[in-house]
Amino acid sequence: MIKYGAHAFVWIGDWTTTNGNATIHAAAESGVDFIEIPLLEPQSFDAASHARELEATGISATCSLVLPTSAHMPDQPQAAINFLTLALERCDVLGARYLCGCIGYSLGTLKGRGPTASEHQTVEDALGVVAELARGYGITLALEACNRYETYLYNTLADTRASILRIGSSNLKLHADTYHMNIEEEGFRKPILETADVLDYVHMSESHRGMVGTGTVNWDEVFMALRDAKFDGYLALESFAAVNPTIAAATCLWRAPKHSGAELAAGGLEFLRGMATKYGLD
Repeated sequence: MIKYGAHAFVWIGDWTTTNGNATIHAAAESGVDFIEIPLLEPQSFDAASHARELEATGISATCSLVLPTSAHMPDQPQAAINFLTLALERCDVLGARYLCGCIGYSLGTLKGRGPTASEHQTVEDALGVVAELARGYGITLALEACNRYETYLYNTLADTRASILRIGSSNLKLHADTYHMNIEEEGFRKPILETADVLDYVHMSESHRGMVGTGTVNWDEVFMALRDAKFDGYLALESFAAVNPTIAAATCLWRAPKHSGAELAAGGLEFLRGMATKYGLD
């Protein structure tokens, strides 16, 4: 059964104990099944406090992250493993059983060339280790494909799937993002169908990162493909009402948003659920 959620950046730019708990309540009031929590700084993440808020509101959480530059996995695999190990510990205390995003690389680390076979092998070896650690917690991982301007390692769903299959861990899945797909893929239907065996998490994000349905993403094609792929995983609304300086620098989001977080959540979720109903995903 499809689970509908929203990234915390729909409402806030910086996750702290206080505004994080407030955002959990805002997410619950919006009617989502889960909130995606940015676990960008696991060392200071108050997992116990947020776990209490999640229990009080009755929604669940997934977590996502971007590896720091100092832990870019192809260059510093052990630092990346250490960072992800701490993130998994925080997920466990939080009660989150899903960790996705840029778990194999840092955003903005570019080398003026494409990935080498050796770099992919390093990532695959390291993620294999992390996947086994995650299995011990009962946590599923998902590796995200991002556009060429943010990473050189994994740009298409097919390339990301290839590494996932080589790793061979049953709890390692594919994380797609319609914003990145709109840049990198030749349409939406074919790549979704061709990676359906590992696709489990999708960021539903517009071409301009604002209100879904108002940009150039072909949402009819997206939902037709999800229907035909018999997708039953996580659909996470990812629009940005605000971003923190680190993410702004990585994603090059410089303009002020046109909508408030409440507007993005209400309008976005209504749009996604309406499209799901239109194409028989419910």
